[in-house]
Amino acid sequence: MNILLVEPHLGVKRNWLYQFAYYRSLALEQVAALTPPEHHVEIIEEKRREINFSKHYDLVGITSFTCNAIRGYEIADAFRARRIPVVIGGYHASTMYQEAKMHADSVVIGEAELVWEPLLRDLQQGSLKPFYQANQLVTADKIPAARRFKTQSYAIASIQASRGCPNRCHFCAMHTVEGGNFRPRPVTNIIDEIESIPNKKLFFVDSSLTINPAYSKALFKEMASQGKKFECFGNINILGRDEEFLKAASEAGCIRWLVGIESISQETVNSMKKGTNKVKDYAAAIQKIKDHGMLVTGLFMFGFDTDTIDVFDTTLQAMMDLDLDTATFSILTPYPGTGVFQDLEKSGRILTKDWSLYTEGNLVFQPRQMNREQLLLGTQQAAMEYYSYANSMRRCLHPDNLQMNVWITKVAYNFFFTRQFNKELFKV
Repeated sequence: MNILLVEPHLGVKRNWLYQFAYYRSLALEQVAALTPPEHHVEIIEEKRREINFSKHYDLVGITSFTCNAIRGYEIADAFRARRIPVVIGGYHASTMYQEAKMHADSVVIGEAELVWEPLLRDLQQGSLKPFYQANQLVTADKIPAARRFKTQSYAIASIQASRGCPNRCHFCAMHTVEGGNFRPRPVTNIIDEIESIPNKKLFFVDSSLTINPAYSKALFKEMASQGKKFECFGNINILGRDEEFLKAASEAGCIRWLVGIESISQETVNSMKKGTNKVKDYAAAIQKIKDHGMLVTGLFMFGFDTDTIDVFDTTLQAMMDLDLDTATFSILTPYPGTGVFQDLEKSGRILTKDWSLYTEGNLVFQPRQMNREQLLLGTQQAAMEYYSYANSMRRCLHPDNLQMNVWITKVAYNFFFTRQFNKELFKV
């Protein structure tokens, strides 16, 4: 069969600089790796290449998050109008599968590893089922190395070491889709995949490389001889107390940790059920990471029920005091499959289910302690002030004793990539 796998765009065509700074989803490349070799597979990321809707395919597979689900439905409808079978999967479809089925011949709920080949066989035999869902999670050793296409190359190559997250943060759907059991791939499998990747820079798409420190240390030890640089997510509690872990990460080539700080209010942190975060320990943890020559990007979110109008000024000042290298700003977004979605829907506070607005730069629910304009404008202004040229210059001139390549990365994020991302996210 001739199979097309599609990742819909988000409504914004990214400029060419993005290939040097942003990582890509591995979903389609992993599905391609699951596909038997007698089938031809083509991958299109719509933000980089347009779809030829007049071309014939025997199957079109679409994956999407919530923010690009509607565009995914448009693509599906266009192909189905030509009687080409369409399968939809991904995070949004896994939580809103009845909605997705309205636009697809079949929906894959959850992971694809155990159902993709049976689905293809059923399609060839004319017996495609409306839904496919494995009765168990795939074992970690069966998570495939991505099938990488040269035409889809980025400066940064994504890779996955594990699936599943035992943390049940109120705003996150990962434990709903991937399960709450941490499933690490065998270290040898990851090293083999790394050795096959020509890119010098990697991004680990795992929810966190700090969930099982012993496993990550073993991985870092093997990566130390690979000569790669990489970035990844981590929880601040482990990063703040395990010097051996930080040393191993640095020696393995880690140059940046993305840390979900979320809020500088312990009350707010507690309300989101993120027990790993202790606000009083933030400063010491961040300094320890930086002492090992690695950058720290703090991830912040506004719009929790405990947030009041002064949250923007106090958070901005805290960001400066914490001496973060970069930061990201987002508005709380109630994704389907999260506790936040359930709570807000139950209380009637979700204002729209136009999924294209679920970008973390729009407000789609009624906040509790401020009006909509205050939350939108406050987040936007905090982001723009943080990335003012004066503040970015101050951060980049800070004597952190960074290696030259790490310092260049810091400059690039402050003046180009993360700054531009925030401008596009908040439409300023």
